[in-house]
Amino acid sequence: MRRQRQLALTAAGRLIQSVQQHPLLISAPLAVAALGAGFAAQALLRPVTPPGDLLDALIAVPTPPARSGPQAARAELEAALAARSIRAERAATPRAAGRTLAEPAAGPALALEIRVALLKLAANPRLGASGSWSLSDRSGRVLQSGGAEQAPALASLLTTEPELWLQTGPGEHLRADGRRYDGRFRLLRNRAGVLVVNHLSLESYISSVVGGEMPSSWNLEALRAQAVAARSYAMAHMARPADGQWHLGDTTRWQNYEGLSSVSGPTRQATGSTAGVILSYQGGIVESLYAATQQIVDEAHGHLGASMSQNGAQDLALQGLRYNQILGHYYQGASLARLQAGAR
Repeated sequence: MRRQRQLALTAAGRLIQSVQQHPLLISAPLAVAALGAGFAAQALLRPVTPPGDLLDALIAVPTPPARSGPQAARAELEAALAARSIRAERAATPRAAGRTLAEPAAGPALALEIRVALLKLAANPRLGASGSWSLSDRSGRVLQSGGAEQAPALASLLTTEPELWLQTGPGEHLRADGRRYDGRFRLLRNRAGVLVVNHLSLESYISSVVGGEMPSSWNLEALRAQAVAARSYAMAHMARPADGQWHLGDTTRWQNYEGLSSVSGPTRQATGSTAGVILSYQGGIVESLYAATQQIVDEAHGHLGASMSQNGAQDLALQGLRYNQILGHYYQGASLARLQAGAR
């Protein structure tokens, strides 16, 4: 993540979900706060309501006592949806001794889907798959199908269809301008041509970002710290998306996402061993900043007070620090939380 960004906190009020095309969706207002040095100063509070069926992963709060009126109806709705709720189990002790962040208890993995706009692609990219593929309309009706040596014909379809879906079979991957991608593609018309939005699992995305932001040959603890920071940043944008059709882009304006080309054994290990773990502050998700060196951190984020130097994380890992100690060194005042699915 080699660019300037504003450090922000995404905090949830009540978790109300609807299950439509994507699992675990909410429409509750979100509060966004800019954070000052050491997470001490908060300002610029403003509610943000995500448009449409945007996926959010927020920390659920306990259901309030029964009451009459609209509050009672809201509580009943939440109770009815509790089986599909998302919660973040924070560590019992927010901060252990020194700057080590206490690790949250282990729990089942939470399957979430993130939507990434592939802005690095050409206006009319070359699309395909490593195996058989199908091209469908919004309703799921298959319009075209083909094999690895064939490419979908989009020109005529996009004049009549507002969006198309390109998918391939299990164990295969999609291709766009020579790049390989996990998940599926949503193809949208725009003025320039075609916008490709990659829908894939959050953890697959994080595994790619770790390799896109750090050399995969680096110490595993540095890679693990990167995975948590990247996941927190992604979750913040899932709660407060950049666009009504996608959560964030694939460029360094957000996080560097290279598809499957930056995925390796070490990045998968770093992601899997920290699956669902995020940085939290006062019940919210920290939009975690990081940059390549401490000099860039100081110049770009120094006034914000909390940002990770990636080279510094590697140095600390080589000194024997674990990922939660590295994160505690850079994000002082935060705690670790693990997102989990299930009843509250």
